Amino acid sequence: MQNRSSSRGIDLASLFNVAAQALAANQTSLNQADTDNQNHGDNMVQAFNMITQALGSQQGASPSQQLSHASQYLSQHATSGSAHAYSQGLAQAAQQLQGQDAVTPDNAMMLIQSLLGGGQQPASQGGGDLLGSLLGGGQQSAAPDAGDLLGALLGGGQSPQQSTSQAQDGLDLGDLLNAGMAFMSAKQQGQGNLQAGLAALMAAGPLGQKPHRQQSGQLVANALLQAVAGMSRK
Repeated sequence: MQNRSSSRGIDLASLFNVAAQALAANQTSLNQADTDNQNHGDNMVQAFNMITQALGSQQGASPSQQLSHASQYLSQHATSGSAHAYSQGLAQAAQQLQGQDAVTPDNAMMLIQSLLGGGQQPASQGGGDLLGSLLGGGQQSAAPDAGDLLGALLGGGQSPQQSTSQAQDGLDLGDLLNAGMAFMSAKQQGQGNLQAGLAALMAAGPLGQKPHRQQSGQLVANALLQAVAGMSRK
């Protein structure tokens, strides 16, 4: 995997297996956090094992094709609402990575963003710009480590001058306020800007609807970020 990571990009099955292992290690606590059915940990481990298996069966295909296959496989075989959200996220990631020959540390954030956004289209259509402006207080340079970074993260690197009218198609003011609160809360807990930005992204999407989904989403985010960071140093 290490040689493949450096020469052909990150092996997606290996990457998602890291997240599957992190979820398995916290399976019991995730079940306990699920006050509705007490099976969220079981569902998440099952879902990410399915994703890993589906990705592994598509070795040699493009990242977009692999992710699209994993999305369809998860949609057909998993039944939980959380799995459905990740299936949508995988489909969105497949769209975002069309034309890419490999997943690298440079474009892996696009994959993670789409996955944790639960397939939310506004993540790359202006919603992030508006959110960045909200958290940055409307200042273009006064908060480069907070609002601007979050805007770049959620807006897919688009120019802040781009019209934000598209955000009306998806994220509404309540979503943005929830995301802003999640970002500030994560920062107060000592998380870095990147982790806080991902927490805000989850809060505005289907993974933010339940506390146990947020908890598992954070585990997935941290596992994927650490794996990508480790691969980028090799």
